[in-house]
Amino acid sequence: MSKEEILDKVNTAFITVLEHSNFQLTDETTANDVDGWESITHMMIITEIEKLFTIKFKLMDLMNMNNIGDLIKTIQSEI
Repeated sequence: MSKEEILDKVNTAFITVLEHSNFQLTDETTANDVDGWESITHMMIITEIEKLFTIKFKLMDLMNMNNIGDLIKTIQSEI
C-alpha cells in the first residue's frame, strides 16, 4: 500500500472521529494543528485506524509517534 493510500485512509479515520474535514494532514501535522484532536479523540482515532488497517499498535510505537509522518511509518511497518 502506498503512502498516499495510507494517508487517505488515515484522513478518513480523522473525519469519522472528529466529524469534520476542516484540516489537511501532512507528515508534519500534530494534534495542535487539528481542531478537536485532543486526548480522548486521539485514542478514538487510533482505534479507528487500527480497525481500518486491521492492525494493533504496540504501546512503544504509540509513545514514539510525534506527528502524522510517524503514524504513517508505523502503519507501513505493521501492514
